[in-house]
Amino acid sequence: MKKRKVAAVFLILGFLLVYLMFILHRDSSYNADPLRDTVSTSTPQPLGLEHEENGESFQYGIMFDAGSTGTRIHVFKFQVVDKEIPRLKNETFKAISPGLSAYADDPDACTPGIMELLEVAKTSVPQSLWSVTPLVLKATAGLRLLPGQLADKLLDKVRALFQESPFPSKEESVSVMDGTDEGISAWITVNFLTGGLQSSDSSTVGILDLGGGSTQITFSPKDEKTIQISPVDDIRSFQVFNKTHTLYAHSYLGLGLVSVRRAILENPDFGSTVVTSICMSPDFETTFEQANIIYTLKGQKAGEPAYEPCRTKMEKFLYKKVTKVSEAADLDFYAFSYYYDLAAELNLIDLKKGGTLRVSDYTTAAQKVCGNLVTSPPKIPSLCLDLLYISVLLQELGFPLDKELKLARTINDMETSWALGATIHYMETLGFFPKTSPIPDRAVTDFSPIGSPTKSRCF
Repeated sequence: MKKRKVAAVFLILGFLLVYLMFILHRDSSYNADPLRDTVSTSTPQPLGLEHEENGESFQYGIMFDAGSTGTRIHVFKFQVVDKEIPRLKNETFKAISPGLSAYADDPDACTPGIMELLEVAKTSVPQSLWSVTPLVLKATAGLRLLPGQLADKLLDKVRALFQESPFPSKEESVSVMDGTDEGISAWITVNFLTGGLQSSDSSTVGILDLGGGSTQITFSPKDEKTIQISPVDDIRSFQVFNKTHTLYAHSYLGLGLVSVRRAILENPDFGSTVVTSICMSPDFETTFEQANIIYTLKGQKAGEPAYEPCRTKMEKFLYKKVTKVSEAADLDFYAFSYYYDLAAELNLIDLKKGGTLRVSDYTTAAQKVCGNLVTSPPKIPSLCLDLLYISVLLQELGFPLDKELKLARTINDMETSWALGATIHYMETLGFFPKTSPIPDRAVTDFSPIGSPTKSRCF
């Protein structure tokens, strides 16, 4: 009997020893993964720090922006201080074209471009930090518009190339970004650069982004009614730098400027291979292919008015496609991408410094350009159409003609791309930044990370 008891004791001790060894091995393996899904509270310092001689600490993040017209790499260098919001020290940027979606029929053909951009990352990040610098690719409207199978094959090719690089990258680190998340990331970027994220009050700004394939509007509502009456998918709550933010965020896929040009211009009547557009100058002519048929697109006939007919066409095109925002007239907004590019093209703002415009400035510019298509054809053939689209779109979104918008390509000499905001959120979520001191905010009953709608409809 005693022998059986002794054997039982040794057996139990053996099981305990094996269990403890398993726990220790599991924890050591878990803590060694720099891209783990949650962060261990016992981690003594954030991951991937470079300590320079002057005692400052830095971290790097790499973001690929796979847009509809090109692929860009952003390598961000952050200075980190314990319990403080990180500071962006500099950014390395390079762009290549065409966009990733151009290789839909031959994914392998994207390899040289991706490898070229990875070389930029290698030369921008100290080699000692390659293994702890996260590598991410987010594709936007160009891939969102592709059939799922074609997009998946492209992303799988990029994943394989990333796995061969010296930078850590998970399978989910290469993905198609939801349009709403693109807007939220841009909102984080702008409010990080303007100081809104560092403020204890609610002094944040909204953003308007007009890309080639989609357009976004994102802001932090000041009126609780906005949250209550908005569709649940348009209200997102998330946490960044120890503060919870609740945003109205809506993305309109297919309402980017390039998509709208195609929808308005490339709409041939049945049985005809010649398309005439009232929005284009008389001397304009080009061809395009649709459903294996070659069409000819021509401008208006000389002497025909353009402004009113083209405006009417825009109003019909946008009818019931966008939702008016009740707070649009009262909040400060920054506008980017084609909003900026067209204003700079017309010298309405400084090309490098940006500026401030009213919605009516786009309308006035459209009247001038559309009214002079015969005598002064614009360098951009679709400029009349583009300006009218922006003018009508802004008004349909709820912005009055006298509403002022701030246009900026950079803030404090840093680019205003959504890539910065996405990198900040990604790195903080995975524990690459130190915990910051809490910033007082409006309490919410629940919050969801970027990528899922909030469950709560009120503060």
